[in-house]
Amino acid sequence: MPLTRTRHPMPDNVRAALTERGLMDAYRACPDYQQNDYIGWITRAKRDATRQKRLAQMLDELEGGDTYMNMSWKKSRTHFR
Repeated sequence: MPLTRTRHPMPDNVRAALTERGLMDAYRACPDYQQNDYIGWITRAKRDATRQKRLAQMLDELEGGDTYMNMSWKKSRTHFR
């Protein structure tokens, strides 16, 4: 289902981190709302240290594949495109 709220643009450093860790496909396999939540959550942080911490958490969660925003999550087949 397409996102009906404003979509946060992906910052260059997030794109670079996803590419560097080979996680862009895992990110794109997430539902649109999760992609948007992650980007908004990272970019809303006021301090650079907090943004970096959140980015690292997102990357680790994508790599593990079973956690979303520090909550247990299981991908369903319908989320894969």
